[in-house]
Amino acid sequence: MKKILVIQSASIGDVILATPVVEKLHSHYPEAELDILVKKGNEALFTGHPFLHEILIWDKSSRSLLNFDKLMYRVWYKRYDLIVNIQRFFLTGLMTAFSRAGMKIGFNKNPLSFLFTIRIPHIINESVHEIQRNLSLITQLTGPDLTRPKLYPTPKDFDRIEQYATGMFYTISPASLWFTKQYPPQQWVEFIRKLPPGRIVYLLGSKSDHPLCEDIRIKSGMASCVNLAGAFTYLESAALMSKAKMNFTNDSAPMHMASAINAPVTAIFCSTVPEFGFGPLSDDSAVLQTDEKLSCKPCGLHGLDQCPEKHFRCALSLSVVKLIARC
Repeated sequence: MKKILVIQSASIGDVILATPVVEKLHSHYPEAELDILVKKGNEALFTGHPFLHEILIWDKSSRSLLNFDKLMYRVWYKRYDLIVNIQRFFLTGLMTAFSRAGMKIGFNKNPLSFLFTIRIPHIINESVHEIQRNLSLITQLTGPDLTRPKLYPTPKDFDRIEQYATGMFYTISPASLWFTKQYPPQQWVEFIRKLPPGRIVYLLGSKSDHPLCEDIRIKSGMASCVNLAGAFTYLESAALMSKAKMNFTNDSAPMHMASAINAPVTAIFCSTVPEFGFGPLSDDSAVLQTDEKLSCKPCGLHGLDQCPEKHFRCALSLSVVKLIARC
């Protein structure tokens, strides 16, 4: 194999869970030019990556189809020896099918998978983690051994966060793309107020998460609670998380980021469940859920914009005492 492309143009968490495929392909084909295709914004995960030759970026924000056409031609022109398509949607299937690649591998749920060289079943069950599903795509080439997600913060990233990585500190990433995956802000506030004296809390997230984090910071009344949402890149945030006493997240991208640097993590699962295969993978990790027996939980694979039952008990009944126990 001289040229290999991995395709995962979904959200940041999905991209992080695709990194084991990158790791394993590099270990088996160390001399190959290994590229990855991601949507615009997620390329920041791979700044200074030691194994990747090129990052192909799909700008979906405007003129998405035109940008896709240009990207599809670029992939067609390069004529990869192997394309591993982790996505299960039509457009990436189209790109893969007509790429002229020597070998095309993807999941059978992709509508154009019948044009691939190898089609692998995509099965959601409680015994299989998402990284196992992704790695199943290349088992025939690399064997069945598992590989963890992996990110590579650079020395520059660690220099950037050095002033914050002092004392006993925790990070909290309170946001999520989905409402039913978010531990309620008032409970984050209660948790922060109950922390032992002398602890520092850093609230992490994107620029769009800044208002949420600022609301939590103000209501906590804790002088050592600092809103850093939007202050850091993905890799700088990962560097800071690697130094934390504990990282508190939802079932969302920061949980996977912690796994990718083997940082301690406590993941709160509100409407979803880890049995879907998206739980944390760090050595020091825990999943916290309500003790209530709710017939409505889980209400979906990826979360929803609102609680279908209007009570949101999966989140509101999860006591902060459980979080304190992880401090």
